Amino acid sequence: MRVGLESGQPKAADAEKDAKEAIRRAMAGQPNHSGSTNGLMPVRKPLPRVLVIDDEDFIRDLYKDVFESRGLTVFSAPSGEEGVRVFQTLSYKPDIIVMDHRMPGKDGIETTKEILRMDPSVPIIFSSADESVRDQALAAGAISFWAKPFPVGMLVNAMIDIVDARKKRSAQHFH
Repeated sequence: MRVGLESGQPKAADAEKDAKEAIRRAMAGQPNHSGSTNGLMPVRKPLPRVLVIDDEDFIRDLYKDVFESRGLTVFSAPSGEEGVRVFQTLSYKPDIIVMDHRMPGKDGIETTKEILRMDPSVPIIFSSADESVRDQALAAGAISFWAKPFPVGMLVNAMIDIVDARKKRSAQHFH
């Protein structure tokens, strides 16, 4: 039997093209025509949200590119003051914050303390080339200190692990 327009059926080439497009959309996490990403029902794992507070454009751009390529949603601020403002205005608070130390105006230690006064549950990873502030950063409430330079991919893995562990722990408290 021949499949074609004469029989009211789509051509095989069109069906194959539609199937390839559906597969591409599913792999990209985009909904198909029914709003579903898997053909069954719309299921979407929320993307972890990270706030990067660092005065260096290059670092913010690097983190944004790497973090987004791994599926994180990224917000950023070029100073401690702006980081506090961004944190206050976000409807959905970040799952994790990456904080630099040396910034004009409010430094990373003061910014960490101020954010943790607003929300003591948000994990903050301190990232600085100045290792002499490690103890201060941890005493201010940072959960980890990363001395620059370091492989950004390792930071992403650590952030994802921290966010997943917190979500699992939160889920256990509700059961």
